[in-house]
Amino acid sequence: MTEVRDRIAAASGPDEPTTPPSMGLVGWLRWTWRQLTSMKTALVLLFLLALGAVPGSLVPQTSIDPVKVSNFLAAHQKLGPLYDKLGLFDVYKSAWFSAIYLLLFISLIGCVVPRLSVYLRALRSRPPKPPRNLNRLPGYQRFELDSAGDVLEVATRELRKRRFRVQTYDGAVAAERGYLREAGNLLFHFSLILALVGVAWGALFGYRGSVLVVVGNGFANTVAQYDDFTPGRAFRGDDDLPPFSLTVKDFKATFQQDGPQRGAARSFDALLAYQQTPDAPEQTYDLRVNHPLELDGSSVFLLGHGYAPRVTVRDGQGNVAFSGPAPFLPQDTNFSSFGVIKAPDARPETLGFEGFFLPTAVIDQRGPVSVFPDDLNPVLVMTGYYGRPQAETGKPESVYQLDKSKLTQFQKDGDKLRFQLAPGQSITLPDKAGSLTFDGYSRWVKLQISHTPGTDLALAGILLAILGLMGSLFIHPRRTWVRVRDEDGRTVVEVAGLDRGPERGLGDEIQAITERLKPAVPPAGPNTEEQP
Repeated sequence: MTEVRDRIAAASGPDEPTTPPSMGLVGWLRWTWRQLTSMKTALVLLFLLALGAVPGSLVPQTSIDPVKVSNFLAAHQKLGPLYDKLGLFDVYKSAWFSAIYLLLFISLIGCVVPRLSVYLRALRSRPPKPPRNLNRLPGYQRFELDSAGDVLEVATRELRKRRFRVQTYDGAVAAERGYLREAGNLLFHFSLILALVGVAWGALFGYRGSVLVVVGNGFANTVAQYDDFTPGRAFRGDDDLPPFSLTVKDFKATFQQDGPQRGAARSFDALLAYQQTPDAPEQTYDLRVNHPLELDGSSVFLLGHGYAPRVTVRDGQGNVAFSGPAPFLPQDTNFSSFGVIKAPDARPETLGFEGFFLPTAVIDQRGPVSVFPDDLNPVLVMTGYYGRPQAETGKPESVYQLDKSKLTQFQKDGDKLRFQLAPGQSITLPDKAGSLTFDGYSRWVKLQISHTPGTDLALAGILLAILGLMGSLFIHPRRTWVRVRDEDGRTVVEVAGLDRGPERGLGDEIQAITERLKPAVPPAGPNTEEQP
């Protein structure tokens, strides 16, 4: 025997290493597609999408607050350029976030479409025949009787009453229910696709912008009128903007006057006069928080409000260098508002001012502060600067910041100039450089105008996802069989069931079906057997 093996080995030659067959381009493409459309990949991409959205909440975004982005870049000379290269200042438009989004979309479609065809085939199929050994199933009952009678007919009615799909075979009844569980799974995945399409639709064809409007002033819906504007990728400019205009006629705010919540806001109301088109009649609307004005598919929201001191600045030659409201931004809940006033056309030297508007001013150990958000004792607390006139550079500047790099602060009695003005008061600047008059103050409102065409689609996707998730969690697929057979001259009735998932009351239902079948047959002899 050993000689035979040696001869076979000698004839076959020396062992050679086996090389696996090459997959080829088509094979690699099929393998990549299977990996991309697997459920595991979809979950990983969904996690990466959520993880990628975190920087959008923590890092200032250009589309929301470009001033904060500029400040971040100025404060972080090394980290800022790195964030900029990674697209962290505009996360939702970055290449890597769009790639994750697109791959997730493809993965979900690849998951749903094949499963849909499998589900449709299963939906049309009949419940399977009973297996040979029913007693091996988790739920099993049996009993004996003298004759079969109408056991199968009673079993058919009972199973249909319990919402099973029933199929009759020779000497047996097969039943199945819970087909909608897989429909719930498919609906959940389809709804995610629907939500992604809705979000993508809004990102492509929508827009969002905000504008600060002083009471008494107006706004026309053109890109140039916005303080900041974020268009969709398919946005085509003013042609895609509805031609409405509005004017802020009045603004009223009420605050809690006493108690532990003193100063808490109670209501904000902005009275608007608007025209949907230049030729349309003027209409009015009471704009409140969470009650937007709807205009031709766009929504106008009330985001915030504040104070705009009205001042008149005269230069050293007596000419008016600035006159009008200057919006100040609230810094705390009592509306201590910071702002700047610029007079670059003043001569012989340009003038600039910065400071606080205090709606209810008091003086304590901290100095002048506001102790209430309403205008009970308005005071303007400022300091002034002067400098040589500068040529226009064309670079954008924030209206809320004063570039003091080429300015000098006014001095008075050897100390920096600081002054307080009540409405109607004026101050003459040192060295006859000019004057500033506090004429009064107005209110301003911050409006957001947005158009998100995919919102309803995304909302429908979310609601359908909840519905599909409920179906997949609360619908339990189950198969049940009732079989009648002869055993040693006796008629044996077997009832068995199988849960296609975690077992949820299977034994109780099999027991209940068995009890319903027993009264339908003649009483068995003394050898009747029941096996749990």
